[in-house]
Amino acid sequence: MTDADRPLPSPHSFRHRAGRALWGVVQGTLFRWSPRPLFAWRRVLLSLFGAKLDPRARIYPRARVWAPWNLEMHAYATLADDVDCYCVERTVIGRRATVSQYAYLCGATHDFEDPDRPLVPMPITIGPRAWIAADVFVGPGVTIGEGTVVGARASVFKDLPEWTVCVGNPAAPIRDLPRPDNAEHAG
Repeated sequence: MTDADRPLPSPHSFRHRAGRALWGVVQGTLFRWSPRPLFAWRRVLLSLFGAKLDPRARIYPRARVWAPWNLEMHAYATLADDVDCYCVERTVIGRRATVSQYAYLCGATHDFEDPDRPLVPMPITIGPRAWIAADVFVGPGVTIGEGTVVGARASVFKDLPEWTVCVGNPAAPIRDLPRPDNAEHAG
Protein backbone atom coordinates (compact mmCIF):
# COMPACT_ATOMS: atom_id res chain seq x y z
CA MET A 1 0.00 0.00 0.00
CA THR A 2 1.43 3.39 -0.98
CA ASP A 3 1.17 6.53 1.14
CA ALA A 4 -1.45 7.85 -1.27
CA ASP A 5 -3.62 4.78 -0.54
CA ARG A 6 -3.44 5.07 3.26
CA PRO A 7 -6.36 6.75 5.01
CA LEU A 8 -5.52 10.09 6.60
CA PRO A 9 -5.49 10.24 10.38
CA SER A 10 -8.45 11.94 12.03
CA PRO A 11 -7.90 15.66 12.70
CA HIS A 12 -9.71 15.12 16.02
CA SER A 13 -8.16 13.86 19.24
CA PHE A 14 -9.09 10.50 20.73
CA ARG A 15 -10.93 12.34 23.53
CA HIS A 16 -12.94 14.30 20.96
CA ARG A 17 -13.85 11.16 19.01
CA ALA A 18 -14.77 9.29 22.21
CA GLY A 19 -16.93 12.22 23.33
CA ARG A 20 -18.70 12.28 20.00
CA ALA A 21 -19.29 8.51 20.15
CA LEU A 22 -20.80 8.78 23.63
CA TRP A 23 -22.85 11.81 22.57
CA GLY A 24 -24.09 9.82 19.55
CA VAL A 25 -25.51 7.16 21.85
CA VAL A 26 -27.13 9.75 24.14
CA GLN A 27 -28.47 11.80 21.21
CA GLY A 28 -29.89 8.72 19.50
CA THR A 29 -31.71 7.54 22.61
CA LEU A 30 -32.34 9.85 25.59
CA PHE A 31 -32.35 13.03 23.50
CA ARG A 32 -34.07 11.89 20.30
CA TRP A 33 -36.89 9.97 21.98
CA SER A 34 -37.72 12.61 24.59
CA PRO A 35 -41.22 14.13 24.31
CA ARG A 36 -41.33 17.47 22.44
CA PRO A 37 -42.20 19.62 25.51
CA LEU A 38 -39.13 18.40 27.49
CA PHE A 39 -36.82 21.25 26.46
CA ALA A 40 -35.21 21.32 29.93
CA TRP A 41 -34.27 17.63 29.64
CA ARG A 42 -32.56 18.14 26.30
CA ARG A 43 -30.76 21.24 27.64
CA VAL A 44 -29.45 19.14 30.54
CA LEU A 45 -28.19 16.44 28.17
CA LEU A 46 -26.47 18.95 25.89
CA SER A 47 -25.01 20.82 28.87
CA LEU A 48 -23.53 17.60 30.26
CA PHE A 49 -21.54 17.48 27.01
CA GLY A 50 -20.37 21.09 27.33
CA ALA A 51 -23.03 23.13 25.49
CA LYS A 52 -23.53 26.66 26.82
CA LEU A 53 -27.30 27.06 26.89
CA ASP A 54 -29.53 29.70 28.40
CA PRO A 55 -32.26 28.05 30.51
CA ARG A 56 -34.84 29.41 28.05
CA ALA A 57 -33.22 28.03 24.86
CA ARG A 58 -35.39 25.54 22.98
CA ILE A 59 -33.97 22.51 21.22
CA TYR A 60 -36.40 20.07 19.62
CA PRO A 61 -35.83 16.31 19.86
CA ARG A 62 -35.05 15.65 16.19
CA ALA A 63 -32.41 18.39 15.97
CA ARG A 64 -28.95 16.91 15.40
CA VAL A 65 -25.94 18.45 17.12
CA TRP A 66 -22.50 17.21 16.05
CA ALA A 67 -20.35 18.41 18.97
CA PRO A 68 -22.39 19.92 21.84
CA TRP A 69 -19.29 21.48 23.43
CA ASN A 70 -19.16 23.89 20.47
CA LEU A 71 -22.80 25.03 20.77
CA GLU A 72 -23.91 28.22 22.50
CA MET A 73 -27.57 29.29 22.56
CA HIS A 74 -28.98 32.43 24.17
CA ALA A 75 -32.43 33.07 25.69
CA TYR A 76 -35.34 31.88 23.53
CA ALA A 77 -33.02 30.72 20.73
CA THR A 78 -34.54 27.74 18.91
CA LEU A 79 -33.21 24.74 16.99
CA ALA A 80 -36.23 23.12 15.31
CA ASP A 81 -36.75 19.46 14.49
CA ASP A 82 -34.54 18.14 11.68
CA VAL A 83 -31.97 20.95 11.94
CA ASP A 84 -28.46 19.61 11.37
CA CYS A 85 -26.01 21.60 13.49
CA TYR A 86 -22.57 20.46 12.29
CA CYS A 87 -20.76 22.54 14.90
CA VAL A 88 -17.16 21.49 14.34
CA GLU A 89 -16.21 24.98 15.55
CA ARG A 90 -18.07 27.42 17.83
CA THR A 91 -21.68 27.91 16.77
CA VAL A 92 -23.57 30.73 18.50
CA ILE A 93 -27.31 31.25 18.16
CA GLY A 94 -28.37 34.64 19.52
CA ARG A 95 -31.27 35.68 21.69
CA ARG A 96 -34.68 34.95 20.08
CA ALA A 97 -33.05 33.60 16.90
CA THR A 98 -34.85 30.70 15.21
CA VAL A 99 -33.32 28.00 13.05
CA SER A 100 -36.20 26.28 11.24
CA GLN A 101 -36.65 22.66 10.17
CA TYR A 102 -34.20 21.06 7.72
CA ALA A 103 -31.69 23.92 8.02
CA TYR A 104 -28.03 22.88 7.89
CA LEU A 105 -25.45 24.83 9.88
CA CYS A 106 -22.12 23.69 8.40
CA GLY A 107 -19.23 24.67 10.67
CA ALA A 108 -16.37 23.25 8.59
CA THR A 109 -15.03 22.95 5.09
CA HIS A 110 -11.97 21.35 3.51
CA ASP A 111 -8.89 23.02 2.07
CA PHE A 112 -9.44 22.11 -1.58
CA GLU A 113 -5.99 23.40 -2.59
CA ASP A 114 -4.25 20.83 -0.39
CA PRO A 115 -4.25 17.37 -2.02
CA ASP A 116 -5.11 15.81 1.36
CA ARG A 117 -8.17 18.09 1.72
CA PRO A 118 -7.74 18.70 5.47
CA LEU A 119 -10.73 19.75 7.54
CA VAL A 120 -10.96 23.51 8.21
CA PRO A 121 -13.34 24.27 11.11
CA MET A 122 -14.92 27.74 11.04
CA PRO A 123 -17.39 29.37 13.47
CA ILE A 124 -20.99 30.31 12.71
CA THR A 125 -22.86 33.15 14.41
CA ILE A 126 -26.60 33.65 14.08
CA GLY A 127 -27.46 37.11 15.43
CA PRO A 128 -30.23 37.93 17.88
CA ARG A 129 -33.78 37.83 16.47
CA ALA A 130 -32.59 36.32 13.16
CA TRP A 131 -34.78 33.75 11.45
CA ILE A 132 -33.21 30.99 9.38
CA ALA A 133 -36.16 29.60 7.42
CA ALA A 134 -36.75 26.02 6.30
CA ASP A 135 -34.03 24.13 4.43
CA VAL A 136 -31.44 26.95 4.53
CA PHE A 137 -27.75 26.07 4.21
CA VAL A 138 -25.43 28.24 6.33
CA GLY A 139 -21.79 27.78 5.38
CA PRO A 140 -18.67 27.83 7.53
CA GLY A 141 -17.39 31.13 8.87
CA VAL A 142 -20.69 32.94 8.31
CA THR A 143 -22.22 35.60 10.55
CA ILE A 144 -25.89 36.40 10.06
CA GLY A 145 -26.78 39.83 11.37
CA GLU A 146 -29.29 40.71 14.03
CA GLY A 147 -32.93 40.55 12.90
CA THR A 148 -32.10 39.15 9.47
CA VAL A 149 -34.55 36.76 7.79
CA VAL A 150 -33.01 34.17 5.48
CA GLY A 151 -35.70 32.83 3.12
CA ALA A 152 -36.45 29.15 2.66
CA ARG A 153 -33.94 27.11 0.68
CA ALA A 154 -31.38 29.90 0.54
CA SER A 155 -27.66 29.12 0.69
CA VAL A 156 -25.53 31.46 2.79
CA PHE A 157 -21.81 31.57 1.98
CA LYS A 158 -20.86 35.02 3.30
CA ASP A 159 -21.90 37.31 6.12
CA LEU A 160 -25.36 38.88 5.89
CA PRO A 161 -26.15 42.38 7.19
CA GLU A 162 -28.52 43.18 10.04
CA TRP A 163 -32.27 43.66 9.60
CA THR A 164 -32.60 42.51 6.00
CA VAL A 165 -34.49 39.82 4.12
CA CYS A 166 -32.05 37.63 2.21
CA VAL A 167 -32.93 34.95 -0.36
CA GLY A 168 -31.36 32.91 -3.12
CA ASN A 169 -28.24 30.94 -3.87
CA PRO A 170 -26.03 32.61 -2.88
CA ALA A 171 -28.23 34.46 -0.40
CA ALA A 172 -28.38 38.20 -0.97
CA PRO A 173 -30.40 41.02 0.61
CA ILE A 174 -33.59 41.93 -1.25
CA ARG A 175 -35.04 44.42 1.22
CA ASP A 176 -34.47 46.08 4.54
CA LEU A 177 -36.53 45.34 7.63
CA PRO A 178 -37.60 47.91 10.20
CA ARG A 179 -35.42 47.97 13.28
CA PRO A 180 -37.20 47.84 16.63
CA ASP A 181 -36.84 51.15 18.39
CA ASN A 182 -37.80 50.24 21.93
CA ALA A 183 -36.12 48.30 24.74
CA GLU A 184 -38.84 45.61 24.74
CA HIS A 185 -37.63 44.35 21.36
CA ALA A 186 -33.90 44.83 21.87
CA GLY A 187 -31.72 41.77 21.14
